[in-house]
Amino acid sequence: MAKTEKAGNAVVETIKTVVYALLIAGVFRTLFFQPFWIPSGSMKQTLLIGDFLFVNKMAYGYSYASCPSIIMPRFGINLDAEKLCGALGGDNKRLLGGEPERGDVVVFRHPITGRDYIKRLIGLPGDKVQITDGVIQINGVAIPQTQDGEFEELMELQGPQGLRPRCANGAVGQGGICKKDRAIETMPNGKSYAVLNIGPQASDRTGVYSVPEGHYFFMGDNRDNSADSRLAQTAGGVGFVPYENLIGRADRIVFSSGGRSMLFFWTWRSDRFFKGIK
Repeated sequence: MAKTEKAGNAVVETIKTVVYALLIAGVFRTLFFQPFWIPSGSMKQTLLIGDFLFVNKMAYGYSYASCPSIIMPRFGINLDAEKLCGALGGDNKRLLGGEPERGDVVVFRHPITGRDYIKRLIGLPGDKVQITDGVIQINGVAIPQTQDGEFEELMELQGPQGLRPRCANGAVGQGGICKKDRAIETMPNGKSYAVLNIGPQASDRTGVYSVPEGHYFFMGDNRDNSADSRLAQTAGGVGFVPYENLIGRADRIVFSSGGRSMLFFWTWRSDRFFKGIK
């Protein structure tokens, strides 16, 4: 009887330990840092498919979007931030709010789908943004770009989804070198970063976007392979993103794997471990 009671107590203690650990992890993820895997190539070369980072949620304060999303399609679980904390939203405000800076790499919640996106902040509230021949114009002033050679990568399946890169040097066979033109873009606040170009396309020439108050305009660094604010939310893009939808700022890559699984240790990119994000 004593052994049974002792075993029962051990099980209860184990369950309590697991529950406490999950609660602590949930609080930590909600208030401080949220893990994020890079699923696509829209932010190359700054971020590669398979980069793993923690999002700094303290940078811009807290809103309903700070609640973690629990989305596990395999198990039929789809609890995004709006379902969990939507009652706290709707006013486009934040608790302990901080203002993002132009050029920040930001994770935000898509205004319609609720999925987490990561892009670079280009336009602030009240800005007028236009892209002319691939060059960003902010309030009528061109953002300077300096040519910086080429970005090269292997033509191979990338990440769990097996995505193939697009190349500026035409059709490239498996194992070949895929190239993109690279330039260094410098924002008015002095923040510089690399952007990639594949070739002329419609998104290189746009009308004028007037960013509403309380909203932001985002673009991917891989300019010809990014669904971003240049496209309306109803057309597969993200449109203007409300302030309350910001989740946090991406500051540093923690881990990186170039294979179909993070368990394939031979595909780990050790040169990207703990690399700062510009």
